[in-house]
Amino acid sequence: MRVLVVNAGSSSLKLAVVDHERTVLATTVEAWEGEEHLEPLREFIAEAGTVDAVGHRVVHGGPRHTESVVVDDELLDYLLAIAELAPLHNPRAVAGIRAVRALRADLPEVACFDTSFHTDLPPAAHTYALPREWNERWQLRRYGFHGLSHAYAVRRAAEILDRELADLRVVSCHLGAGASVTAVLGGRSVDTSMGFTPVEGLVMATRSGSVDPGLLLWLLAEGRVSREELGEVLEHRAGLRGLSGTDDLREVLHGRAAGDKDAALAFDVFVHRLCREIGGMAASAGGIDVLVMTGGIGENSAEVRAAAADGLGWLGVALDDQANAAGRPDTDVSADGARVRTVVVAASEESEIARETRRLLT
Repeated sequence: MRVLVVNAGSSSLKLAVVDHERTVLATTVEAWEGEEHLEPLREFIAEAGTVDAVGHRVVHGGPRHTESVVVDDELLDYLLAIAELAPLHNPRAVAGIRAVRALRADLPEVACFDTSFHTDLPPAAHTYALPREWNERWQLRRYGFHGLSHAYAVRRAAEILDRELADLRVVSCHLGAGASVTAVLGGRSVDTSMGFTPVEGLVMATRSGSVDPGLLLWLLAEGRVSREELGEVLEHRAGLRGLSGTDDLREVLHGRAAGDKDAALAFDVFVHRLCREIGGMAASAGGIDVLVMTGGIGENSAEVRAAAADGLGWLGVALDDQANAAGRPDTDVSADGARVRTVVVAASEESEIARETRRLLT
């Protein structure tokens, strides 16, 4: 089954054709204008040739959808109804679905949710210590995100190591513009750093990660900042950008090497929070056998991997310096004899989406 994979981001549109879990064609439309902007999609489908089904990445499935589902009108209405849970992404996913329908209404479509992998988090891991009636009334919980990436990365890491995933305690790090860490035990997510929204957890390119809620209340009190400004800052003007002036880790590293104190602090904060979350996830998994690095930063930044390993030596993480410096996915960059294997995996959400689409339709 050849699957057209559609990933409608907050501004871009990523398209791929996956045949037997191998991507055979891919492109990114950097400035996609929405469901009326059909020409790039029409051109890609024409070039793709035979396509049997469509798989869509949808960031948030809400409390109702805990696994991938065939697309229908009821689903689209629901995704828009919960748009406030992922305002930058869910409406765009719906636009992507409608755009494909406009061009190829004959193709079955499947929605694959980033939240699904974390559906079965233990209650102790997904429950917020808020009044019980609040949690029940508004279905408040830790949803977690990047599930499609984590699910693929841990399975691929087990293949690289020639181990059974069911036997492994894995901490998976998806490090890109958005970043999260997930504890995986026996192939299942048992804890994750993102929560009710994707803002919680690690320091990211423009997101703050976890911040003391009391501090946020103080900022809101007496009009120090408005609710709108606070939301804008937490999503778009914090993280690496807020600390260093740039959201590009490569520029942060360049500034750090040149003696820029702001860049150096941004890097140190990023790595400190990463190590702290990895340590916490190892505790949630009852230990760690494998550390997975994926996403743009996880795959390409030897400096981040080395700094994280330096902070996690007590846990048994150790890298081969030469392998790490040359490391390109998919590879084991561990030092000989390291108690924890560190594996670099190329992110492939499209492979996971195609896999889920086949599973559901066949």
